[in-house]
Amino acid sequence: MPQAPAGSGPRRRTALAAALACLATAGCTAQDTATRKRPRSPAPGQQPPAKDALVMVIPHGEKPYAGATGEDDEGNEDPGFLAGRGRRRAEELPRLFGPAHSARMPRPAALFATGGPASAPARCRQTLAPLAAALRIPVQGQFALGAETALIRAALGARMPVLLCWEPAGIPRLVRALGAHRVLGVPAAWPDRYDLLWTLTRTRGEWAFRELPQGLLPGDA
Repeated sequence: MPQAPAGSGPRRRTALAAALACLATAGCTAQDTATRKRPRSPAPGQQPPAKDALVMVIPHGEKPYAGATGEDDEGNEDPGFLAGRGRRRAEELPRLFGPAHSARMPRPAALFATGGPASAPARCRQTLAPLAAALRIPVQGQFALGAETALIRAALGARMPVLLCWEPAGIPRLVRALGAHRVLGVPAAWPDRYDLLWTLTRTRGEWAFRELPQGLLPGDA
């Protein structure tokens, strides 16, 4: 009876099968490792994580008391503009946000103010004018009071950080449009004060809130 060639037979077939199984296992392990290292894409229909953001909010400067009038940029009396103390606050804003090394807040990359028809109060635009001149960036005033949702959409699409100067009555709507109205510490309404600053910071999709003093004029908190 002829003999089987050397190295053949059941023993060789068993060794070959074991080697093939080992190679298959190694291939699967390498493939699994590569899969684990690849970043996960959002599932179909799932929104990507929101980008980080810093939104700073201030009210306009002091407005005239009842029965008094403010002044426009030419010195003409007008109740829709700032009172004298409000104009001084506006002139001091560059110390808080400006390019100087002593500025206490981040330099805004975009400025938004309450805008709208020419007949609307111009106090917010007047408040930001000196800061805009110091930073050499424009004040965007295309959004009127009541258009807070559209404003926030534009603000979150702008370069960060952004500074919003808004009519106090509309500031709670700004916060709600951001989705930050349930954050711990956020007041339900803007306090009856002109010397405060709110910061709303979004990190990894979560908002945080701080209320800070401006400290620009004598008598500020």
